[in-house]
Amino acid sequence: MTNDIVALIDYYEKEKGIDRDKVVAALEFAFISAYRKMVPGADAIETLRASVDTKKGETKIYAILTVVENESYSDKFNEVPMTTALKKNPAAQAGDIQEFNVTPKDFGRIAVQTAKQTMMQRLRQAEKEMIYEEFKDRAGDVVSGTVRRFERNDVMIDLGKFEGIMPNRERVQGEDYNIGDRIRAYVLAVENEGRGPEIILSRSHPNFVRRLFEAEVNEISDRTVEIRGIAREAGFRTKVAVWSSDPKVDPVGACVGMRGARVKNIVRELNNEKVDIIRWSEDPKEFVREALKPAELRSISVDEANRTVHVTVDEIDLSKAIGRKGQNARLSSRLMGWDVQVRKDESKEEQFKEKIGGAAHTLADQLGITDELAGKLTLAGGFNPEMVVDMPADYIAAALGITEEAAEAILVRAQGIVASKA
Repeated sequence: MTNDIVALIDYYEKEKGIDRDKVVAALEFAFISAYRKMVPGADAIETLRASVDTKKGETKIYAILTVVENESYSDKFNEVPMTTALKKNPAAQAGDIQEFNVTPKDFGRIAVQTAKQTMMQRLRQAEKEMIYEEFKDRAGDVVSGTVRRFERNDVMIDLGKFEGIMPNRERVQGEDYNIGDRIRAYVLAVENEGRGPEIILSRSHPNFVRRLFEAEVNEISDRTVEIRGIAREAGFRTKVAVWSSDPKVDPVGACVGMRGARVKNIVRELNNEKVDIIRWSEDPKEFVREALKPAELRSISVDEANRTVHVTVDEIDLSKAIGRKGQNARLSSRLMGWDVQVRKDESKEEQFKEKIGGAAHTLADQLGITDELAGKLTLAGGFNPEMVVDMPADYIAAALGITEEAAEAILVRAQGIVASKA
């Protein structure tokens, strides 16, 4: 055995953590493949065995042959005649199996280059199998690694002995990585298909946030506080619903931490993604009120059959409730598992319109004008004759779209009404 093969065995055993027996087995397989390529007719031999002495550095190839009677001997690659078998073992009988050393001279030196490639393939497969065995039960964990390289938009992450891949779909929009950056990621899956085992990582999955909370908040790790739901739009906003069976424990306060220390650590890991922590409730009305904060809700109606919550808010709170590009309402719907419909509360506006309409009708009767003109006059600030008399004629004409003469006539009538009340 040459020094480079010895070094290869040591490297895979110590650096890659592959069992030494597996490394030697891969080497034996490789030498058998090399023997079949080097020796004419060796492909016809059904059974070959390689023996590698890792201490002396010797490699031997053995052919496994079946003992046959002399007259039946016809396959020189897989059979041995009785006369030859008796020389090796005087007690040999037909049908026995005998091993014969068929190692060519200088085989180890000549075969090493041929064997090396085959061995590397076997060891890579062994390494992949080891990856799968070690990581198959780690799906759902958070791991740390270093950005090693990029393949298209996928990020290859060095996890120590192994390498993980963060596909482009699992990246967070707006996050940029450089080779050598240390990052944490969620083990989404360990797949063992196609090209072999792959560790699929994610920073955009909602459960990445869940694991960060479990690591940061003791009350969650000891199950005093439960995370009942997470809705996330990675890179922008996350909503986390928490609950505690212990009435003495404030689940929201536990997650926020003293002066916000706990949630700040999580937000920092998420590159300043906004995180809303809300109190979970079985009551949809109470839950949606918490979920849509800081908006003040005017009314809430629940359609349990269709799992829909209808919410009305004042115009000033409409943008808060809906959120940027509908994000707040959308995440609230996802968190609750209900369809949350938000609309502006128009009751005050309707009341105002009714009030204006009533005032205009009264004014029309008093001034002897149409309801349409009275409505325009009211919107212009003339709710009653007392207010109309303070308006200049040209202003009334412009507001109602009439001549100044007609405006003067209205003004005179208004003045008469006011004078009669004096």
